[in-house]
Amino acid sequence: MEFAEYVARQRPALMRFATVLTCRTWLAEDLVSDVLGRAFERWDRISGMAEPHAYVRRMVVNEYLSWRKRLTRTSPRAEIEPRAVSDGADERAERDAMIRRLAALPRKQRAAVVLRYYAGLSDQEIATQLGCREPTVRSQIHRALKTLRVDLTAGVPHFQETS
Repeated sequence: MEFAEYVARQRPALMRFATVLTCRTWLAEDLVSDVLGRAFERWDRISGMAEPHAYVRRMVVNEYLSWRKRLTRTSPRAEIEPRAVSDGADERAERDAMIRRLAALPRKQRAAVVLRYYAGLSDQEIATQLGCREPTVRSQIHRALKTLRVDLTAGVPHFQETS
């Protein structure tokens, strides 16, 4: 497969993946662009692999995990008001709330959760992507899910019968 064909076919999926991973669209764009630039330089070797997309996705994860230092140098320091949901769509509000909760997770926990539930990878595949052991993956996901749990009864009014 030619590099241009790969980019045309897989860039949207890589962008969605990186956006979920970073919780920032602008950062996802930078991340995917940097990774695709490096992949282009090595495309002869990458295209010969059994799973070139898995390799490029791993490049995205590695780049995301290494961006902490760069992000602190380039992140805006001002407080930015979150945009209010003007159309009232419940799905959008739920998505925004989940992204805020994901953004609060430590980077490795977030990467493990995104690789499991967004990319659909197994513990073994996630361990390979993150460069750790399977029990570590399970532990990271367990901790992340514990943090992400939402009390579903919060905000539900409790009615009492009056006699």
